[in-house]
Amino acid sequence: MANQVKEAYEIAKERYAKIGVDTDAALKRLAGVAISMHCWQGDDVGGFENPDGELTGGIQSTGNYPGKASNPTELRQDFEKAHSLIPGTHRIALHAIYGETDGKGVPRDQVKPEHFKNWVDWAKKLGLGIDMNPTYFSHPLSADGMTLSHPNKDVRDFWIRHGIACREIGAYMGKELNNPCVNNHWVPDGLKDTPVDRYGPRLRLKEAYDEIFKPNIDPKNNLDAVECKLFGIGAESYTSGSHEFYMGYAVANKKLLCLDAGHFHPTETISDKISSIMLFVDEILLHVSRPVRWDSDHVVTLTDDLCMIAAELVRNEGFLGRTHIGLDFFDGSINRIAAWVIGTRNMIKALLIAMLEPTKALVEAEKKFDLTTRLACLEDLKAFPWGAVWDYYCMQNDVPVGNDWLPIVRDYESKVLATR
Repeated sequence: MANQVKEAYEIAKERYAKIGVDTDAALKRLAGVAISMHCWQGDDVGGFENPDGELTGGIQSTGNYPGKASNPTELRQDFEKAHSLIPGTHRIALHAIYGETDGKGVPRDQVKPEHFKNWVDWAKKLGLGIDMNPTYFSHPLSADGMTLSHPNKDVRDFWIRHGIACREIGAYMGKELNNPCVNNHWVPDGLKDTPVDRYGPRLRLKEAYDEIFKPNIDPKNNLDAVECKLFGIGAESYTSGSHEFYMGYAVANKKLLCLDAGHFHPTETISDKISSIMLFVDEILLHVSRPVRWDSDHVVTLTDDLCMIAAELVRNEGFLGRTHIGLDFFDGSINRIAAWVIGTRNMIKALLIAMLEPTKALVEAEKKFDLTTRLACLEDLKAFPWGAVWDYYCMQNDVPVGNDWLPIVRDYESKVLATR
């Protein structure tokens, strides 16, 4: 098998060389990209604050596949198995509800770095970075569909304290791991029916974020991101944190802007937004998912949309280094470890395909308005042997080639997941 993979790679390498692409250089570049894998795929966004609690605020995981992680040890174990089947060294993204409080009920506005010490110690051993997300949903004080833009000051203040606490946790993670933690703020705030006052909630949201971001934290440890959304369950008609709101806030306050692939109109793609946004912000965060008719967070597949996102990051000089790529899907209808593996490997495949493109030659043709050559070359590239390069990359990283990872997951399922 190894000889076949190497032989196929050498043939592919020669073919790509004829169009000016260095496959070895592409693989070296690919190895430097870390994907932030989201912990909530492993337990259907349950967390450990209240495992029996219901999800609210535009969040919904469907399915009841056996073997869901029910405690931090199981979740870390499952993540390690998934990570071992993916080429490269990546990251894990946590939500505030994944802290460990020794069974004590800790209010969200009182979560502390010590509640994430086990995660940090574990990440150190594996050489992983950690990203953080305040959890502004699935809580009695989010039941009205409003948190930071709530008209009740006491409710707003509670969530402001939560946001501040999560920034302190992020700073702790970044400092301990010597790797900046990307701390992403998304709130489900919105209304089911058409509002009369659109301005008031957005003014309150802005003022709340101003309070959250007031404490000065070294960006070497913690990077703040804000995430927009078009609509959600129970917020079909109005969302306080619209794209325009967060775009303006990120530019005015020098924050990372988070773009989620499912948070726009069904006909919009975030790939087209990246080049415009990069003109005005220093860095961005991506939440890559696969919306089906709505923000349904399906497992990432190798679609045209995914490939266009990767192409935008790779084609433009410096974009990849200014982008933090995170995944955001949760499917409880299939093996959850397989979901991680499939989605993450597809994100990496899309980046590889983009790195194997003769971008400079294509841009030159485009500048000359030689659109015939551009189209002909782009179509021909679709049949190029990028799969052979991918297989070689997997072999280089000592992870299964092709679908050889699936029997490993099935074995883990029978020996570990089936016992839960």
